Amino acid sequence: MITNLSPPKAWDLMQSRPDAVLIDVRSKFEHTFIGHPPKAVLVAWKELPDWRPNPEFVPSVIEAVPYRNTPILLLCRSGQRSLEAASTLQQIGYTQLINIEGGFEGPLDSDKHRNTLDGWRFHGLPWQQN
Repeated sequence: MITNLSPPKAWDLMQSRPDAVLIDVRSKFEHTFIGHPPKAVLVAWKELPDWRPNPEFVPSVIEAVPYRNTPILLLCRSGQRSLEAASTLQQIGYTQLINIEGGFEGPLDSDKHRNTLDGWRFHGLPWQQN
C-alpha cells in the first residue's frame, strides 16, 4: 500500500521513525543544484538528458534499503515521479511506501513558479544544496 503524506507529516514520520529512509527520485542535477532534504538518498527514477527510466533504480533501492518492510519516503519535484517509483517498489514487495505529496518544489502557481503553493521548501522543512 502506498500512503500519501504532506511534507510536514512526512518530516514528522521521519523524526519518529529513525529507520525510515527518504529516497529522492529526482535527477542528479535537481538533487544537487535545486537542493534536497538532509540525508536524502539519491536514486533517480528518470535521468537527464532524455528522461528515460533509470535501469538501476530498483537495484539501487534494494542496495540502499534491503529490508522490504522498512518505511520508504519518496520525494520528487511535485509528487508525480515519486508516486510512479513507489508503485514499482510496491510491485517488488516493499510494504511501507510513502509518497510525499507536493514533492520538493510543489505545483506551478498561476505565474508558473514553484515553491509558492506547496512542497518541502514551501513548508520550511530542512534542506541543503551541494
